[in-house]
Amino acid sequence: MEIAERRDDEIRDARESANMDSIKSQYVTDSFADERHSRELKAGLHPLRYKFAIWYTRRTPGVRSQTSYEDNIKKIVEFSTVEGFWACYCHLARASILPSPTDLHFFKDGIRPLWEDGANCSGGKWIIRFSKVVSARFWEDLLLALVGDQLDDADNICGAVLSVRFNEDIISVWNRNASDHQAVMGLRDSIKRHLKLPHAYVMEYKPHDASLRDNSSYRNTWLRG
Repeated sequence: MEIAERRDDEIRDARESANMDSIKSQYVTDSFADERHSRELKAGLHPLRYKFAIWYTRRTPGVRSQTSYEDNIKKIVEFSTVEGFWACYCHLARASILPSPTDLHFFKDGIRPLWEDGANCSGGKWIIRFSKVVSARFWEDLLLALVGDQLDDADNICGAVLSVRFNEDIISVWNRNASDHQAVMGLRDSIKRHLKLPHAYVMEYKPHDASLRDNSSYRNTWLRG
């Protein structure tokens, strides 16, 4: 009971922090983004609408550690231009050669790939399970859609995760607001459309506060579609 109450307090504190961060971002983020955009144009580069960062998590199977999940997440690169994306992506190991279990996190800069982060704590994620034969292609298509700002309601999207597991690979797309049913379903439809997802694939949605409560990313999903 004490653990559940503590997690409730953490979620509430994170939501309050998110509201404050949102207010600050109206006055700070836009000016920095405009300055960055101007510099990149002058340099002959092609700025993206959002700056992104790629994070990496590798956990040793069967080894239990006191190290927190947050300590295991390492930021490996960030970029804000088309040229920067391709320079990074061409040097990333493909899903087929990554060890299991491994997670690659592709998030907007300033958003940590954690349930408790201010941008994520009120949101959730759409989950798609792929065989290892096809996961790399769908992952690449998703990254191109994110970088190219092709998914609907892009401001509501926080990032995406590729989870390499022993028997399958799992791709998830994180959004900011799990309680906005229309936006959640709109994101599902946009993902299906841009990935040209076959009808045989089932998408599952899980709010992050549910993940916090059962300490699981992919079990006990709330919605299928």
